[in-house]
Amino acid sequence: MTKICCFGELLLRFSPVANGEWIRQVSMPVFVGGAELNVATALANWGIPVKYSSVLPKNALADDIINYISDKGIDSSGIVQFGQRVGTYYLPQGTDLKNAGVIYDRAHSAFSELTAGKVDWSEILKDISWLHVSAISPALSAEVAEACRELMAIASAKGVTISMDLNHRAQLWQYGMAPTDIMPDLVDYCDVVMGNIWAANALLGIPVDEQIHTKGQLADYIGHARATSEAIQERYPRCKVVANTFRFDTLPTGLRYYTTLFVEGQQYVSPELITRTVIDRVGSGDCFMAGLIYGLYNNHPPQETVNFAAEAAFGKLQELGDATNQTVTDITNRFYKLTTLS
Repeated sequence: MTKICCFGELLLRFSPVANGEWIRQVSMPVFVGGAELNVATALANWGIPVKYSSVLPKNALADDIINYISDKGIDSSGIVQFGQRVGTYYLPQGTDLKNAGVIYDRAHSAFSELTAGKVDWSEILKDISWLHVSAISPALSAEVAEACRELMAIASAKGVTISMDLNHRAQLWQYGMAPTDIMPDLVDYCDVVMGNIWAANALLGIPVDEQIHTKGQLADYIGHARATSEAIQERYPRCKVVANTFRFDTLPTGLRYYTTLFVEGQQYVSPELITRTVIDRVGSGDCFMAGLIYGLYNNHPPQETVNFAAEAAFGKLQELGDATNQTVTDITNRFYKLTTLS
């Protein structure tokens, strides 16, 4: 059975309790993550054969991490080893990656030393039918962006399906190139694109209605998602599937969430999901991406695919850590209960 390969930087997340409490407790939780590893973890948990590709240094800490990945049922043979350190970031508990509170400590990581010609991508892509990448990697440097393009070009030449998560991390684009200078060339290779209307604007220059929040109705956002999806497919003819997610905070600590899927000229919309509390926001979008890949890989109907992906992402909000531990049964049973009660 062919595998899905998820490629990106592995990161250690340090999650301190806010207001200095982590100092008094002499403790700080550490989670192994990174957007693409989160996707791989979910897919492995759902019975999909998956490989993870990244760059780690050669040391005992990296060995522990590789063993951890393998124990999750993920093929770790796509990890190459050179460089000196594992990238990290600090995120106070209760916040998310789009919050100004995130502190990156990934400069000079092993992954940041990646350049074109440094990795045998053909070897990495053996037995691979699907490659998943995100917009985080090309945000690190021009050299890493070129390595991503090299990987995607080789995968494309091999007939591999390519998906892209338009993760927008504004803090990372610091090397003198705007996202719109880099990302369009990469999306040219993509069959599947996931993001939201604002990320599509920031990364690809797709127009966004600056008054959309003033309108603020679900129908307005869904209509904008369709327009964005159509614009992406018009600019990038290879792209056949576009997904958009919408996540809005509600007072005092909850949020509402819904998603769309655009394929073959038809838009499919998930139910609107609402929660009063959130345990951990990190990895919810990655869980949606995994759910999307899961449905497409298994040739599930579009409505079933977007429903599953949305419910998986929503369920992740109630889990501590970067990656989900939900099973397929957890997700489908919860969604079935939701629809029968509504």
